[in-house]
Amino acid sequence: MTTAHAPRLREAGLEVVAVSTRDEERSAAARSDLPAVEVVPGLTELLALPGLDLVVLATPSGRHAAQVREVVAAGLACVVDKPLAVDAASAAEVLRRAARAGVPLTVFQNRRYDPEHATLARVVRDGLVGEAFRLELRWERWRPVPKDRWRENAAPEDGGGLLLDLHSHLVDAAVQLFGPVESVAATVAARTTRAEDDAFLLCRHAGGVVSHLSATSLAGAPGPRIRLLGTRGAFVLADFEAEAHPWTAQADADAAHAGWLYRGADREPVERVESSQADLYRAVATALEAPDPQAAMPVDPWDAVHVLAVLDAARVAAREERVVRVVTPQP
Repeated sequence: MTTAHAPRLREAGLEVVAVSTRDEERSAAARSDLPAVEVVPGLTELLALPGLDLVVLATPSGRHAAQVREVVAAGLACVVDKPLAVDAASAAEVLRRAARAGVPLTVFQNRRYDPEHATLARVVRDGLVGEAFRLELRWERWRPVPKDRWRENAAPEDGGGLLLDLHSHLVDAAVQLFGPVESVAATVAARTTRAEDDAFLLCRHAGGVVSHLSATSLAGAPGPRIRLLGTRGAFVLADFEAEAHPWTAQADADAAHAGWLYRGADREPVERVESSQADLYRAVATALEAPDPQAAMPVDPWDAVHVLAVLDAARVAAREERVVRVVTPQP
């Protein structure tokens, strides 16, 4: 919470008044970073505090659905970290419960606000590569010795693994650019961890674009973060959050640019679109003041249900070695 969410909340002008954790080190860090914050041991104690306007759930993924139910029962607006649940059916049930209670809820799809994604979105919107037909997104790392965290140690049904973690971002990004996914093929493997640490999805969007989405902890040579192919060119972006990659020829030209537009041997740098993850929380704050807070939320939580439906289908596709149709629960 204090490393991922609190800085963005504060940058957005929101006040963090309480943190829930039983971990002594995290408690000390919270008090150090936020001297006025109240630290409580659990969600029950947090929800009992007076004067809260918003609860942010930044907990292991397997707990999200049950904890959202508690927040909804308390009548408090909620931002839940992605994924909303461990499968689409559980996520849909949570959203129906929130709708019946009239409790505003959104999902922390913060990567929509990365400048790299915002730049890619402008490339698509302005038709800089012509008619796009293939999107490649990668989140590849070299971690042959896995970290000792819940993400690596928890079973998939308890929220562990890269499919729920990184592919929640990759699928969401592809859907935001090219619409719903109709079918998916996939390979999913757990090579060094209990849950999967290597997954590749081939997604066919309703509009015809095909997305190749790769997340792995075992890429000795991580591929470019983005490659978008179109009828009049390609967009390639390699630099991302200072993560190591071997594609030095595709390094950003300078801080004002993100990626390159290629037309065969010709290329030109693409102007970086300014964007900040704090913008998500700015939009949440605005939504809470709106006549219809749920409608004004920056991320439609039903988008997260569709993402999970894609991931559910990917598990079946990998297990049965076939293309699987995506069936998304409806409100």
